[in-house]
Amino acid sequence: MIDRSAPGGVLPAPESRGAPTVPAAALPVRPRTGRLLVLATVFICAACGLVYELELLALGSYLIGDSVTQASVVLSVMVFAMGVGSLLAKRLRHRPALGFGAIEAGLALLGGLSAMALYASFAWLGESQPALVAFSFAIGVLIGAEIPLLMVLIQRIRRQDAGGAVADLFAADYVGALVGGLAFPFLLLPVLGQLTGAMLTGGINVVVGGGLVLWLFRHDLSRRCRWLLIAVNLTVLAALCSATVLADDFERVARRAVYGGEVRVAVQTGVQELVLTGPSSGSPRSLDLFLDGRLRVSGYDEYRYHEALVHPAMTGPHARVLVLGGGDGLAAREVLRYPDVTSVTVVEIDPGVVRLARTDPMLSALNGRAYEDPRLGVVTQDAFRWLRGPAAHGRFDVIVSDLPDPGITPSTKLYSQEFYGLAARALSPGGRLAVHAGPLATRPRTYWTVESTLRAAGLRTVPYSAGGRLSGFAAGPDRAQGSRGAPPQDWGFVLAAHEGAPPLRVDRDAPGLRSLSTGSLRDAARDAERSRIPGLPPSTLPHPRYS
Repeated sequence: MIDRSAPGGVLPAPESRGAPTVPAAALPVRPRTGRLLVLATVFICAACGLVYELELLALGSYLIGDSVTQASVVLSVMVFAMGVGSLLAKRLRHRPALGFGAIEAGLALLGGLSAMALYASFAWLGESQPALVAFSFAIGVLIGAEIPLLMVLIQRIRRQDAGGAVADLFAADYVGALVGGLAFPFLLLPVLGQLTGAMLTGGINVVVGGGLVLWLFRHDLSRRCRWLLIAVNLTVLAALCSATVLADDFERVARRAVYGGEVRVAVQTGVQELVLTGPSSGSPRSLDLFLDGRLRVSGYDEYRYHEALVHPAMTGPHARVLVLGGGDGLAAREVLRYPDVTSVTVVEIDPGVVRLARTDPMLSALNGRAYEDPRLGVVTQDAFRWLRGPAAHGRFDVIVSDLPDPGITPSTKLYSQEFYGLAARALSPGGRLAVHAGPLATRPRTYWTVESTLRAAGLRTVPYSAGGRLSGFAAGPDRAQGSRGAPPQDWGFVLAAHEGAPPLRVDRDAPGLRSLSTGSLRDAARDAERSRIPGLPPSTLPHPRYS
């Protein structure tokens, strides 16, 4: 209990706990103003802390993959570390102002440089999981130590019951967390990027935290401690400013370490990072397109993938075709080779991919300048949301699902029973749906879960694959790898329809193909059936089953 009658403003803690007594602070402002300044500092520091947390979550998902697992690791480690930090803060209650100033300086340095350190660990060491865990723990310890010290400081300004003080601090903390949580995806990430955004947050953190202690509680510090804290804060600011100035050079060097020496385009859109490698002229076969660090297109062998994905579904009526994903224009290129196709609709969530496919000379050459064809239209929207609208109902003879591997967590909903039910509703009578289902040889359980999910949505299926990948995965941080870390050697597909199993063959009117024939498709279907895993449950939105 707080003794409101204590002389000299002394605030004794409960005697039974043996806590030290802390004299009231000598402030340069009125107590009411000082209290508001402390609460404002809580607000800003909470916003900075949540930005650090979200930065670690985003980088963990981007660099390592499997966003659910990385979110669980970061959050659980950080919450545990906050408890550790709260306990350690008990040792600093005798000197709360100095302790809080030192903690904010350390938090600003670690949080501000965390993005750069994790990316460097991934680029040059090839592994960022240990660094992710270490930064989550260290930042969590420092965040956990903030509130106990702020509790002591605010009680020294104006004595009040512990419940009221805790309520005020937590209210400011939670509102600050809201602001930080909104600022990260809508301001810091799209405008400044991951590295600069984290360093700017660290700069704000050290200025606010250090400013509160060095001005409002300066009488609590000895002369030596004041100068020491000033030196520490200036050193942290200098480190963050230097890192910000060097951020562009660091990104270029690290990107070359990750992707090789021929990075031509590197763009952070509102959805993902786009990296295009290869020479700016010459053969498009030397082009590689990475989306969020995963190799999505290789000019050396993309034709094998896109021919196997598109042409089996084009057997039968195919005047109206829907391509889900495929903003690179390569699936649309194959569809537009049929002169009797009257319309192609590409639904791509990221307008940056479409812009790159339209304007980059090498990528537009690879996709046959598909976006210049008047038959092609583009919708920049989430495929799930678009299929739920009335525009898709019963319109399409063929649907081509050219989406990232189902094991990549953000795309899991696009491989759910609910999604396939919407896609089935968009098919016209007799229509076909072709789905990219991930590598069959290295991830058979994932592949057959896709097939089971399509059947659960009321479709009849024909599984098949296309082998002979020519491109390697050593040139980039691709996580779409087999269960034992080996790069996938094939692509798995499923052809589906409402009315009976669709025929698996190449239409006699199909344009000349380089890697596909009716015979090779039938052989691939027989090989696929030999690896069938029966009895797998479908994946749904409330129960995703891909890993």
